Amino acid sequence: MRGNCLAAFLHRHLSKPKLTRSHIVAEARGDETVAASIDRPVRESLHAGHSLYDIDAELLEELRPDLILTQELCDVCAVSSNLLRGTLARLALSPRILSLEPTSLDAVYDTILDVGDATGTADRAALEVEQLRRRAANLKEQTKGRHAPRTLVLEWADPPMGSGHWTPALVQIAGGTPVLGWTGEYSRVISWAEIQLADPEYIIVAPCGMDLVATRASIDDLNRTSSVWRELVADGTRRVVAMDGNQFANRPGPRLIETAELFAAAIHPELFGSSTYTATTDGKLSRVDYVTVQ
Repeated sequence: MRGNCLAAFLHRHLSKPKLTRSHIVAEARGDETVAASIDRPVRESLHAGHSLYDIDAELLEELRPDLILTQELCDVCAVSSNLLRGTLARLALSPRILSLEPTSLDAVYDTILDVGDATGTADRAALEVEQLRRRAANLKEQTKGRHAPRTLVLEWADPPMGSGHWTPALVQIAGGTPVLGWTGEYSRVISWAEIQLADPEYIIVAPCGMDLVATRASIDDLNRTSSVWRELVADGTRRVVAMDGNQFANRPGPRLIETAELFAAAIHPELFGSSTYTATTDGKLSRVDYVTVQ
């Protein structure tokens, strides 16, 4: 931050300069899915103690930020704290570092307030949180008294990962019953047998870091490679929903309430069906889409 202006993002933003570069290159092996081909080198790198990202020290020195917002909640999602602090030390820079590590929806609200305090925009942050809480309450009221479908949110497709942190609460706000989700805890690798036993009525596939096109490709991969998956969804009693997991679901910020609204559109189409088909200017679905599994 410089003069209360956002100077750059550390990771995964479409327009601002990026201070990090990922050096994980994935290539599928044989019948391996793309999701598995990404998961494998990431786990190998973390197991070896390597950071997944490099910092553009030259750009960081040029920007000379007063404040750096980062997180230590997930080693896969951002540059490691040790690498960041080491780079700052070598550059003789000493900005304030605010690490945001929310593990629940209420904690996400708190981090919005923390950022407001740190950037001199406390009133604006408080208003934002108030509006988000109101939207969540309104959504919960709209689905009150209706059947709450058993809903599984997959944060990764292969291996399948059940959701943690704030996601089960979002499912509840959306009028669903979360299965294989752990509020306030890390997401977990789960087995197809566990999924079959949980018997979800809706499976929302929202892989971290994948847009809707990539998510649909991951589902196509499962259709191609996994007989267990095909059996799971073949009887027609479950609906599979693809969601842009890069923009929604996995980022702890204001869009989580929009995520809950999209969840509601998916599992209560009789109430919110039109919201399911929000399109971008180029006509491609950008948020959530039903998937027909052959």
